[in-house]
Amino acid sequence: MSALIVGIDVSKDTVDVARITGPDTTSDLGNFPNDETGFRAVAKLLKREAKQAGAEQICIIIEPTGGYERLLVTFAIKQDWRVSIPNPFKVRQWAKGMGIRAKTDRLDARMLARYGASKPLPTYKPLPEHIANLDALLRRKEDLEVTLRGERNRLHACHAQGITSGPVFASIERAIEWLEQELDKLHQDIDTFLDQHQDVQQQATNLRTVPGIGERNCLYILVLLYRWDTITESRGSNKQLTAYVGLDPVACDSGTSVHGRQMISREGNRNIRCRLYMSALGATNGKNALSEFYHRLVAANKKKKVALVAGARKILIWAWAVFRHQTTFDAKRFAPATAQ
Repeated sequence: MSALIVGIDVSKDTVDVARITGPDTTSDLGNFPNDETGFRAVAKLLKREAKQAGAEQICIIIEPTGGYERLLVTFAIKQDWRVSIPNPFKVRQWAKGMGIRAKTDRLDARMLARYGASKPLPTYKPLPEHIANLDALLRRKEDLEVTLRGERNRLHACHAQGITSGPVFASIERAIEWLEQELDKLHQDIDTFLDQHQDVQQQATNLRTVPGIGERNCLYILVLLYRWDTITESRGSNKQLTAYVGLDPVACDSGTSVHGRQMISREGNRNIRCRLYMSALGATNGKNALSEFYHRLVAANKKKKVALVAGARKILIWAWAVFRHQTTFDAKRFAPATAQ
């Protein structure tokens, strides 16, 4: 099926649009408002361009820009366009490799079009609406927790300097009080959400039976699994999921003289990797299948950090199995018979 490949660079107020016109050539299609009126103008233009080019499908490549792209993405999906949202870092690295150094909105739109034409890109599939709402609640909770830690650190620094009064000290105390109240409210909102969606609550209960997954990290991992399930249409493998999170090992060997230390790829969501790693660290202190797995690796002369990363990978795989089969964790079924 022939396709019209279009790159769209999104900013707060406008979108720049460009399309592929040849193997290495692009054409600017204009700058439009980042709103419904602008989107309708883009749709009219792209339909005309597709008809002239004899294209049966419109494929648009958009970089994530802090949420400013969401309205356009929603509009594009409703138009039955195929939408791809690549990793901005990978796009920029590809551009540097192609000798593209300058960066403007117009040039970025052209670059995205060329990037989309250079390789097959996965089609973006949005989360189910209720899971997207849960994801938004969790991201807001994370933001407030980061800010609260910063304010508490500032309060601690004031005490260390002997400052226990004054306008700055009072401001920090008020900020901490407000943040704590907002976090309490968010916790209530999350509890209300789970009460209203019993299927999600049951999945969360099942996940908490996996060694290392507790109340603090359960919902974050659950959203990840819903996202992976949506992307792969429930057909993703364990290896693919491990690579998606960035816990897959990457070799560093060349010839007979270069033998670098093997590391993980660190692709995907850093926060999820940190949560899985800390989950593995906590679980090794208990008596469970993960602790047995970890100590077996250490006994086989694996470094402790390597064993913990393997433990994080194991938690992820077990969680995916529990999620996919909608069951609880069974050590006899899921625990490995030998160290891996």
